[in-house]
Parts: sequence; C-alpha cells; structure tokens
Amino acid sequence: MELGEAGHTIWPLQPAPSQRSGKLGSEREDTILVPRSTQVAIVAGVLAATFLAALDATVVGTALPTIVGELGGLPLYPWVFSAYLLTSTTTIPLYGRLADLYGRKRVLLTALVVFLLGSALCGMARSMPQLVLFRAMQGLGAGGIIPVTLTILGDLFPIEQRARLQGLTSAVWGTSAVAGPAVGGILTDMLSWRWVFYVNLPFGLVALGLLGLAFREQIRRQSHQIDYAGALTLTAGLTLVMLGLLNVGNGRGWHRELAIGSCVIGSVLLAGFWWYERRAAEPIVPPNLVRQRLMSVVLLGSVLIGAGMFGTLSYLPLFVQGVLGGTAMSAGAVMMPFAVAWSVASTISGRVILLFGFRSSVLTGMVAMTIAGLLLQVVPRVHNLATAMTAAGLFGVGMGFSATAFIIAVQNSVGWGERGIATALVGFARSIGGAIGVAALGAVLSTALAAQHGSVGEGLADVLLRPEARAALSSGMLAELQSMLGDALGFVYLVIFALVLVAVVLVVWGFPRGELGIREHEGRMLRKKVDR
Repeated sequence: MELGEAGHTIWPLQPAPSQRSGKLGSEREDTILVPRSTQVAIVAGVLAATFLAALDATVVGTALPTIVGELGGLPLYPWVFSAYLLTSTTTIPLYGRLADLYGRKRVLLTALVVFLLGSALCGMARSMPQLVLFRAMQGLGAGGIIPVTLTILGDLFPIEQRARLQGLTSAVWGTSAVAGPAVGGILTDMLSWRWVFYVNLPFGLVALGLLGLAFREQIRRQSHQIDYAGALTLTAGLTLVMLGLLNVGNGRGWHRELAIGSCVIGSVLLAGFWWYERRAAEPIVPPNLVRQRLMSVVLLGSVLIGAGMFGTLSYLPLFVQGVLGGTAMSAGAVMMPFAVAWSVASTISGRVILLFGFRSSVLTGMVAMTIAGLLLQVVPRVHNLATAMTAAGLFGVGMGFSATAFIIAVQNSVGWGERGIATALVGFARSIGGAIGVAALGAVLSTALAAQHGSVGEGLADVLLRPEARAALSSGMLAELQSMLGDALGFVYLVIFALVLVAVVLVVWGFPRGELGIREHEGRMLRKKVDR
C-alpha cells in the first residue's frame, strides 16, 4: 500500500485467489484511491464499535447487585454474565466466515444492530429471566463486533499503520476496562441501572452511521454454498462445552455429572464438526488454514495465554479481597496496571514489529509474562499489594506485545477471502482458553482447599469475602483462614506459571523466524521511516 496524490490513500481490495501464495507477506492486492477523510471516518467508526463492546464487558458488574435487588432472582445472578459469554464466544468463528463470504460491512452492521437491540431490551427488562435472555441476544451481536472490526483494519491498512491502530484499539480496551466499573456505578447511582444498557445506544448509532456511510468495499461476486450443517454442529458443540465448563466447578452430585456429560457430548460434536469440515465445499473453518504452521502455533499460543490472562484477572482480585482483606476498589486498583500496560505495550509493539519482526515482539511478550508468572509465586508469601500490581502490569505488557503480533502476523499470512475467519479464530482461541482456564483453575483451587483442609475449605472464600462474616471472626481465626486461602491460591498461580512456560516453549520452537510479513524492500523503507 502506498500514498497517492492529493492526500489520498491507496486501500486494498479483495485479491483474486490466484494472487495469493499463502505465505507471510506474499499477497498482492488490488488497490483504489480513497480520500483521507473517509479513512478517518472509518477508523472512528471502528473505534466506536470497539469501545461499545469493550465497555459492555465491564460496565454491568457494578450495577448487578442493584439489578438483583430490584428484579429478584439471585440464583440467576451468574447467568447475566454467562449468557453473554456463551453466545458471544460461540458465534465468533461463524461471524468471521460470514465476513469472508459476504463482506465485512454487511456482517458488522448486522452484528451492531443485534447488539443494540439486545441492549435496549436489557434496559427494558422486567424480570431476571428476561434480562438473561436479552443478555444472550447482546452476546449474539458482540460476537461479531471485535473480530470483524479487526479484520477491517487488516484489510485497509499496511503493516506499519496496522500495528499502530492495533495499539489504538488496545488503548480503547484499556480505557474501557478502567472506566467501565466507575461508569456503571455512576449511572446506577445517579440515573438507574437501566442506563448501564441504554448508554450503548449513542455509541452504537455513531458507529452505524460512520461505517454505513463511509465504508465501502468491493466483494468478489460468486455463488456461495453456506455450510449450515457445519455452523449448526460447531455452535451446538461449543455451547455444550461452554455450558459444562461454566457449571462443572459449581455443582455436586448429578449436577456435576450433568456438566461433565455436557462437556463430553460437546467434544464429540466438535470432533464430528472437524471431520465434516474436511469434506465440506465451503467450510466454516478451512482445515488447510488451521494446519498452517503459523496459524496452529498462534491458535495454541492464544489458548495458553488466554487461560493465563483470564486466570490472573479472576484469581488475583480474589487474593486481594480474600487474603489481604481489601475492598473491591483496591482489587480494581491492583488490576489497573494490567489494562494500562496492555495499551502502552500494544503501541510500542508496532515499532518492534517494524524494526525486528513479529517473532521479536511475541518473544518480548513471553518474557514479560514469564516474569509475571514468577512474581505470582511470590504474591501469596509477601502479602504485598505492590507485588501483585507489578505482576498484573507485567502480564499486561506481555499481552500487549504478543497478542498484537499474533493478530497482525496471521492477517498478513492470508488473503482477503480468509482474513475474516483467521482474525476471528485468534480471538476465539483466546476466549476459549480463558473459559477453560478459569474453570480448570477453579477446580485446582477447590481441590487444594479440600485436600488440605477438608470440609473447612468449602465455602472459605465466601466467608472471607463477606464483611459481616469476617467481622464475626476472631483475629486469630481470620488470619488462619486467610492463610488457608493464600496457600490454595499459590497452587493456582503455579498452574498459571506453567501455562506461560508451555506457551514460551511453543513460540520458541514453532513460531517462524525471519521478517514475517514485511517484504524486504518494504522493510528497508519502514526502518528508514522509524529511524527518522
């Protein structure tokens, strides 16, 4: 991609299948001239959509106790989160493939409309079952927002601009992660909990307007045979596995057996999906794409770092509140360095990619996460907030360098017709890794407590997290219970460290070497730009 005359930028369109060799950085794309003002409008629309999805992931939590107080239905409390997670995760691959078949714009605008409709209905909910249903609808839309917006950036910008824009989108995520809980509390206290959902509407309408008017794409017109059987099998399999994972650590007796059975049946369906996809005319997930060395390493690496990331986000606040006796605000403060560091590191990673290639950026991130994993081993022993904040910040640095490079490397390795599903699969792998990781780490925590303390360990976290229950304990008993929970969390942090180490070995052994995606003549020009 080059700069044209009169402030125009040459943007890529869909390449013909014969133009792509399938190697990193080897695609040659048709281009057209587009005014810079249009470029700015599209980026603004993409960032508005990104902010929309990112804010919704964090803004609801602080309002939920008030919602339960008004609507009732405490047993459905976790399903306000789980329903959203379930539908948003399971639809990611489907959205990615549809974007490849029918174009990014049509699919993204549809996802935005579904998300906004779900948001409006959530705000009008009159019962907890209604709220859970409408949150699932929100998730159906959210599943398409992030992967398709990232795909659009991959389509329209060269690698040097794409790396910076990935940093900008990460900054949007970081800002939302920090501001979301506060925004949720302010809206709930000053207006109503319903505005936690209504606040999505103006941002969504801005994104719809900007993208609908400014974004134009040329799609290669051809007949498509939609893989309905594959889509149904994939969605059913993922739904059953996710349902099982969300409940396997919370049930006993036949409830636990039902959750395990759900995981088993879902796994069988996913195996059948893979068998079917190898024979489908237009598969949802092209097997030849997943079998590529870079793609397979990135997907496995994303699963591992996703498990480590979500595990840290879930179980470090538990240490702060349960063991150190901190408040929800102090737990949020401990995790703030994670969001800030991810945003900053994502921006810096763009320069690292341009100068040294994708592998260097990924390895830098892995080193940071390894140090974070080591610090997590110290956290239960020193009982120090600064150590916990440093570990969270280093994990954010690691995600900023590695996750950004993963996405851009994969986008640069495929052509237009596979970029949507390739981008979606990376985010999907990280989400699945997080779901599996949090469930597995919860089992580790429960097992450690039961093995060391028997029945005393059951419900230990609940006691330590309830102020009235803590106040009823003597200082000696409180210290003993805190020590029990801290020791058990030490096993959780050890597993997180092991996951990071496996990811490091995988990347060192499997991630391709070389400039990766920066063609030789482009690399020289980009280095000159950076040096200036």
